[in-house]
Amino acid sequence: MKYGFVIDNRKCIGCHACTTACKSEHQVPVGVNRTWVKQVEKGEFPDTRRLFSVMRCNHCTDAPCVEICPTEALYVRGDGIVDFDKDRCIGCKSCMQACPYDALYIDPETHTAAKCNYCAHRINIGLEPACVNVCPEEAIISGDMDNPQTEIAQLLARQQVKVRKAEKGTTPNLFYIDADDLSLNPTATTKDEDYLWSSQGLGVGHFAKEAEKMAFSNGDVISALMEVNGQSTTASEVAKNGAAKSVDVLIGKGRRAYDVPDKGILWGWEVSAYVLTKAVAAGAFLVPFLAWVSGWASVDSTAMWAALGIALVFLAITGLLLVKDLDQPKRFLYVLFRPHWKSWLVKGAYAITAYGGLLTLMAVGQWLGWSALQVPLMWLTAVAAVITAVYTAFLFAQAKGRDFWQSPTLAIHMLVHSVMAGAAVFGILTLFTENGVGWLPFLRNILLVGIGINLATMLIELTTTHPTQDAKRTVDMILKGRYRMMFWAGVLAVGNLIPFVLLFFVGGNAMMLALAGVLVLIGMYFTEHIWVEAPQRIPLS
Repeated sequence: MKYGFVIDNRKCIGCHACTTACKSEHQVPVGVNRTWVKQVEKGEFPDTRRLFSVMRCNHCTDAPCVEICPTEALYVRGDGIVDFDKDRCIGCKSCMQACPYDALYIDPETHTAAKCNYCAHRINIGLEPACVNVCPEEAIISGDMDNPQTEIAQLLARQQVKVRKAEKGTTPNLFYIDADDLSLNPTATTKDEDYLWSSQGLGVGHFAKEAEKMAFSNGDVISALMEVNGQSTTASEVAKNGAAKSVDVLIGKGRRAYDVPDKGILWGWEVSAYVLTKAVAAGAFLVPFLAWVSGWASVDSTAMWAALGIALVFLAITGLLLVKDLDQPKRFLYVLFRPHWKSWLVKGAYAITAYGGLLTLMAVGQWLGWSALQVPLMWLTAVAAVITAVYTAFLFAQAKGRDFWQSPTLAIHMLVHSVMAGAAVFGILTLFTENGVGWLPFLRNILLVGIGINLATMLIELTTTHPTQDAKRTVDMILKGRYRMMFWAGVLAVGNLIPFVLLFFVGGNAMMLALAGVLVLIGMYFTEHIWVEAPQRIPLS
């Protein structure tokens, strides 16, 4: 048995009865939707057509939201329905990042994730979903796709159907008859800021929707006057009507006429800051570990105490930032006590916990003089530090809705940043502490090599041919769009090139090393901010 939906676009009249029925059945608050109807206008007058697409959870066979959920709040039932338990949800928003179909939202009343659950409570007693019952044209068909006697199975056997984003490999179970790619592809038309009867001032839940001030956030330069459907329109008027409209949209290939409000940036500054503090926490131990294991510099007790103290402090800050980003922060321990082991958020939480425990044990051993345990503890703690540094790359890879995060170099990116962050912090400390033999040259060389690898990694991430248009649009946004100034000035110049010049040519003293360290940390925050935020600006529905 496997339940699914068929949306027959030959019948849909865009009446929104399904949206209303869903809201009534589940008491869905204003501003969020489990089911909604997207409307796109296609063609040029008088040869125009309005397309209707019912949007909702696709109840995927390989649901990425279920895989990434750290507490098993989302799960697949035996009949194929992807359901959720709000009492287990911690509001981490990982499921929203993982869903390629923008189906999940944070309920503004419960502060937990929610979505279409196929009206599972009605299915359990032999009824159809509320949207199916209320549709006046019978354009929504539900049922068991494995039963050849059902209408949905017969439609799937006879009709040519489409699914959204088949390339994601989620095996969606929501099918469209007579679908148009202009309506199903979220980037084929521009998502405007406001639509009639759908506008709202703020987002819901933990995050607030940003008010876009500039329409062309991708940095495109549009002429002062444009011909739109035969009428002269100023760039400011075009900007007022929507953000980042492409020329194809403006000349009449398609225009989004109605949609739900944007959910905004789901993972904001807390996540960007947490990636940085986590890098410092991991690098603070990895740098002296590299000096110890290689013999390139002496690691005295002062340096080791500094490493343990910095790592523990920044690890604690990392934990606080992670908890702050949750919409249900009181439930943060669910990640440890109700774990879903397929989620990298859980693996990361245990890695951070283990790393913190090993750091504490090392501090105790250092205090009590347990010299016999130093070697095994150093190696175990280093392994935990590496896992702590890179696990976020695998968590981002589980977020299948964000194509730019599916980069094979992201783990290298985060490991290099950890080593750079550790060397930068120790470089700043050289102004205030006694330095061991070879310590200054060692930190200088670590930073020089780290900057070199970091630049090479970014070059690969930004110039390698990307497999999807969404990833390419993200790269354009970074290099030529709204993030271009932050990238070229903040990331490239301040965070990499200037420190490299300082270290390579005049980096023989503590002052230059400390200055380079400060600039590296500033550049790293800019990098994490861009890498976290930019992919979230690509629409998913």
